[in-house]
Parts: sequence; structure tokens; C-alpha cells
Amino acid sequence: MSPLVFALTAAALVSASLHIPAEYRGPRWRVYVFKPLTTALILAIACLPAGEVAPRYQWAIVTGLALSLAGDVFLMLPRDRFVAGLAAFLAAHIAYIVAFAGGVPFGTAPLALVALAAVAAVILRILWPGLGRLKAPVVAYVAVIVVMTWIAAARALAVGTGAALHAAAGALLFLASDALLALNRFGHAFRAGRALSLSTYFAGQWLIALSVALGP
Repeated sequence: MSPLVFALTAAALVSASLHIPAEYRGPRWRVYVFKPLTTALILAIACLPAGEVAPRYQWAIVTGLALSLAGDVFLMLPRDRFVAGLAAFLAAHIAYIVAFAGGVPFGTAPLALVALAAVAAVILRILWPGLGRLKAPVVAYVAVIVVMTWIAAARALAVGTGAALHAAAGALLFLASDALLALNRFGHAFRAGRALSLSTYFAGQWLIALSVALGP
């Protein structure tokens, strides 16, 4: 890890540690400042020069992180912008699919897809009664994030590099974060839900950004 990546990582960790407690105890301005700042610092890691990485991969990851930053802003606004946030994150996952799909034969690791789809189906079953008019957009979102996570895992199995493994771990953490967020919002809320969702979200995004810094 280069000194600059280390410095940005440390700054993101400090920012996240200031943001997450504010979700519970306030002040609210700290959420408005440190939530997007944490994602912006992670985005900066992916923007650093990475000569050994295919430009398509880097810019797809940068696009995904930028869209995630937009999603963060939508979800923290005082008025409910959940659908806008959902759309931003759905577009982010599509960008990640573009990044991860390069060089991976279609149909790699089918059992991983089956396992991820089964877990997603169970979570949807739990959430279903509370989704109301959001059923269709949530199902579409779940389908896209499952495909994104599957392709990241398939790439890790096919390529086997440290960078690919970091990206796959990041995708899995992102999936876990969204599952926790959805369960806390539409299913059975629990006090630690937001902290767990945010921690896995930031860690997942950091691992995905780090896959650019680590090389091909």
C-alpha cells in the first residue's frame, strides 16, 4: 500500500468513526459532513494513477463510487429520497458489473450465483410484507446486486489475484450492508443495524477501491 493510499485510508477511517456515532446521537450536521466525506475519500483512492490496471476497470470503479456518493447524499437528506438513492446505487452496481466482467467467461461459478440468489430470496421473503409500493424497484435492485456480487466472485476465482480477491470481498460486504439496511428499514429493526450496515458498506467500498490501487 502506497503512503498516499494509506493516508487516504486513515482519513476515511477517521471520517467514518465520526459519522457512525452521529447517526445515533447527533449532531445531524456531522452526518451531513462525514458520510459523503468518507465515500469521497474512498473514491479518491480509486482515482489515483494505476498504470497496471486496465483503464476500463479503473473508470468503471470510479463511476460506481461516484454514483454511490450520490446515493449517500440522497439517503441522508431530511426528505425521503429512498427511490433516488436506490436508483443511484443500482447504477453503481451496473458500473461495478462492467468493471468485474472483463476477462471473465459468462457462466463462471454458477453455484455461487445459486447460493447468492437463495440468500437474496430469503431476505426478500422477510422484507416482502413491509415493501408496499417499493416491491418492483427493490426486486430489480436485489437482482442487480446479486449479479454484481456473483461476477466479482467469479472473477476472483478465474483470475485469482489479490486485487480480484479484494474486489470480491468488497462486493460481498456491500451485499451484506444492503441486506442489513433493508432489514433495518423494512423488516425487523434493531439498534445496531445502522452501525453494522454502515461499517460493512464503507469496508466494502474501500476494498473495491483498493482493488484499483493494488493492480490487475
